[in-house]
Parts: sequence; C-alpha cells; structure tokens
Amino acid sequence: MTDATEVVAGAEGPPRAYDFRNLHYKGEGGVLIPLLQKFQTEDGYISRARIAEIHRKTGVPLSQIFGVATFYAQFRLHPVGRNIIKVCHGTACHVADAEGVSRSLKDQLGVAAGETTKDREFTVETVACLGCCSLAPVIMVNKDTHGNLRPTDLRKVLRPYRDRKAKAGP
Repeated sequence: MTDATEVVAGAEGPPRAYDFRNLHYKGEGGVLIPLLQKFQTEDGYISRARIAEIHRKTGVPLSQIFGVATFYAQFRLHPVGRNIIKVCHGTACHVADAEGVSRSLKDQLGVAAGETTKDREFTVETVACLGCCSLAPVIMVNKDTHGNLRPTDLRKVLRPYRDRKAKAGP
C-alpha cells in the first residue's frame, strides 16, 4: 500500500497533510469538495487529468468525482479566460435589455455565453441574478460590477481589462 498523503501549504498557518485516501486533511473531517477546490485554484479548472489523479490517489470512482464536479456550479471542467464576464439575465436586467448587452459582447469578443475567447482573455457567462437590480442591466468582470449599461458601453467597459493584458505582455 502506498502512502496517499501529501503536504499542502495552507494560505494561513503551517502546512497541513492532505490524506488522499480518506479525502480530508489529517486530523480534520473532509470530503471530495476541498480537493476539487484545490485543483481548480491551481489550474483554473478541473481537467480530466486531475480527475484521474484524484481517482488514482483516493480510489474514489471516476463517476463519483465527475458527479460532484458537475453537480456544483463552482467547478469548471474547461479552461476559462483570465477575465470572467457574468451577464445578468434576471428579471430587472432582462427588462432593461440584458439581451442587447449579451449580443454586444458576442459581437465584440466573438464568443457567446459559455465560451472563451481564443486568446483565453475572456470567458462570457450568463447568470440568473447578480443581486444588483437597481443597476440593471449589469455585468461583472471578475469582481468588478458595471451597471446601467447600454450595449454601446461595453467597448469602454472592457478597455481596461484589455489594457492590462497589453501592459502585461503575451
């Protein structure tokens, strides 16, 4: 039997040993979700290779790992862009032309909801509600909220995110 323990550096405090066989940090209760979160944080998404690694190290059936990864909306199974754009399509945003905002994003970026630009700079997602109804229509780019938008505003809204890429280089 091989050792199924790996030392994981915590964001705060001393490193903790992760027990892959029992799906938890040694001395703590746990489940599969923290392991999926760890890999998504490291890679930006959960790849097939990571799912296979979890299976190999823990013995958890692939179907169970995939089931958990697809059940929770927090997990991504495909690479995403450096900037995540969430377009609200809740009732207030719908009435205020969220569809026009989505069309404008598609025209400018060349991708529809659920897709990532070829340069992996932007991923566009549609969400049911961002909780900013008084700002309708609204989008979030990463953690930044942009509201009271018209489809023609998006070029200006996206410019700083594109400029950051230009400054950082390829």
